[in-house]
Amino acid sequence: MAKQTSTRSSWAWLLLFAVVFALLGLSVLLFPEPPTLSVEEGVEQQDVGEFGRDRPIQPIPPPAGLDTEKVALGRRLFHETRFSADGAVACATCHDLARGGVDGLPRSRGIGGAEGEVNAPTVFNAVFNFKQFWDGRADNLTDQMEGPIHNPKELGSNWPDILKRLEPDYAAVFQRLYPQGLSVDNVKDAIVAFQQSLVTPDSSFDRYLRGDLDALTEKQRLGYSRFLTLGCIKCHQGVGVGGNMFQRMGAKNDYFRDRGSETQADLGRFNVTGEEFDRYRFKVPSLRNVALTAPYFHDGSAKTLEQAVSVMARYQLARELSDLEREQLVAFLGSLTGTYQGKPL
Repeated sequence: MAKQTSTRSSWAWLLLFAVVFALLGLSVLLFPEPPTLSVEEGVEQQDVGEFGRDRPIQPIPPPAGLDTEKVALGRRLFHETRFSADGAVACATCHDLARGGVDGLPRSRGIGGAEGEVNAPTVFNAVFNFKQFWDGRADNLTDQMEGPIHNPKELGSNWPDILKRLEPDYAAVFQRLYPQGLSVDNVKDAIVAFQQSLVTPDSSFDRYLRGDLDALTEKQRLGYSRFLTLGCIKCHQGVGVGGNMFQRMGAKNDYFRDRGSETQADLGRFNVTGEEFDRYRFKVPSLRNVALTAPYFHDGSAKTLEQAVSVMARYQLARELSDLEREQLVAFLGSLTGTYQGKPL
């Protein structure tokens, strides 16, 4: 009896080992080792792209389901100077589509050449932002429109005057597209439809995320690895590679003390909430097309992308970058430049 029990026990152990080895073999087939980057000056070998353990950045989807006639009308309105009190400034003045959706100035100029308080963010991919404006005072693109219209340093106007100026050339098209005709809500709706079309898919990095491993250069792949390991990804992720949270400017070192000349706009989210916690907190900007949108930060203080990367590392990560680290990060950021209506920006 003891011998029979011993035999059954041996077979049970053999069966268990066979099952374990079979499962190990199956795991190799189902979950192969991800590709790794070469080690260069301290860059960790890291999962990236399509084979990463998680996907902190998602590709931009192409626009879909938009009314093309409303988009076309919104485009006209976006370039319409009759929104401004002096008839000289349009939305496109500060958000030039030919320049990455910005004007290239540290602070934009409004009616009468008045200088604004902050650097104009890009209008491209703004539809993916969880809030609008640096301080997040608008919840969506519709609400955002009120800001520049009433700001005396931007458009300096009001809706009754705007509708009166638009009526001669726009009443007929609004009557055709909207049952209520030309109205504040319908003007906003058309402009928002246009803004929803301002997405820039199909960047090199998007193609890489979708499985085209040759879409990035070696330097760009190393830059993405650094982007992950340094911790940039903690604030810059999602479809917009940013634009989905607030963070303090100067999380690790005092940016405003070192820069000096603090302004009201530097208080950031505090200007909206009055909460001490929100002092110096701003919406994290999207890094989509960032290579085209200099100067950088809410104050426009960084003239180049290289400078912006160094400042971010110093004040947000308490890290001084080497020339190689900075070069690789800038190369990766260049891979985030997409296309608009199928054409490279």
